[in-house]
Amino acid sequence: MTAGTALSAAPALGALRGACASILSVQLSDGSIPWFDGGPWDAWNHAESVMALAVMGEADAARAGLDFLQETQEADGSWLGGYGNALPMDGPMRIARVAAPVLKDTNFVAYPAAAVWHGFRLTGDLAEARRRWPMVRAAINFVLAQQHSDGDISWCAEAHGTEIDDAVLAGNASIYASLGCALHLADLMGEPQDAWRLARGRLRRAVLCAPERFDRAGQDRSGFAMDAYYPILTGLTPAAAGLARLETKVAPFVRPGLGCLCVIDQPWVTTAESCELAMAMLRLGRRASAATLLDWQNAQRDADGSYWMGWQFEESIFWPQEKPSWTQAAVILATDALNAATPASGVLTAD
Repeated sequence: MTAGTALSAAPALGALRGACASILSVQLSDGSIPWFDGGPWDAWNHAESVMALAVMGEADAARAGLDFLQETQEADGSWLGGYGNALPMDGPMRIARVAAPVLKDTNFVAYPAAAVWHGFRLTGDLAEARRRWPMVRAAINFVLAQQHSDGDISWCAEAHGTEIDDAVLAGNASIYASLGCALHLADLMGEPQDAWRLARGRLRRAVLCAPERFDRAGQDRSGFAMDAYYPILTGLTPAAAGLARLETKVAPFVRPGLGCLCVIDQPWVTTAESCELAMAMLRLGRRASAATLLDWQNAQRDADGSYWMGWQFEESIFWPQEKPSWTQAAVILATDALNAATPASGVLTAD
């Protein structure tokens, strides 16, 4: 698909060239897409950015991103990713440009499957999907090697089976969605993966029926917006239960006119979480609410068309003063989903 085809089919995306340019500006010559210049890299946020570039018609850049994944995959099917959330601040406004801790996060490793399936849905290029299939197969086998008999999946391989083992609800929900994409690819390749399908069912039962399997390490994550809306976003929660969850667990995170809080007790709405929540609303058929939430994010838009990470509404400042690649990607993918602008628009919002 050429850039002209993508944009002529999707006028709503034309306003997001600045966000796309922001992603392109940080993509390195090897195809990798870090959070920002000098920032950490992980397979999840990289894959999110690859999908956004593809939506915007940047086929060469998206292909380079997938090539990078294929070329850097570990022999066991994983990728080492920088844990950017552990980075300190460099002063009050910017994230420090220092090395992040690296680990094999299972959610991160699973997500490239979504990017490959997304690419096929966007272009219909079977040969390209076939070329990426061994990478996806190896990654999913690695992830499922970290699954417990109860169905939950350890948040990283380094913790699996140790005294610090734990499962994260949002991460497991994301893996559930990635497994769905991988299963579509398996069927497309003529290699049905019954073991994956069974593992996905066990994971779903763990989330819906065994909440004690999550946050076992004692860290209460109920104040994180992602844990509230990710079971909805990923289609893990049945529709009726999803609507109830939206009203009870998710609604407290929404600040009218602003967006979605990242953490319930902090005066900070974030662009990416707001866009993901909008996609969760779309999955439940709440299109008007999703459109309103996305519209609020225009307040986070800079003069160059890129988007700030978040807004600290007590101090009335963009904070931190960062424009991560994955923030831009979330805006692009949510806009595509809202407008059904490309053939891949439903990958993140429909089974």
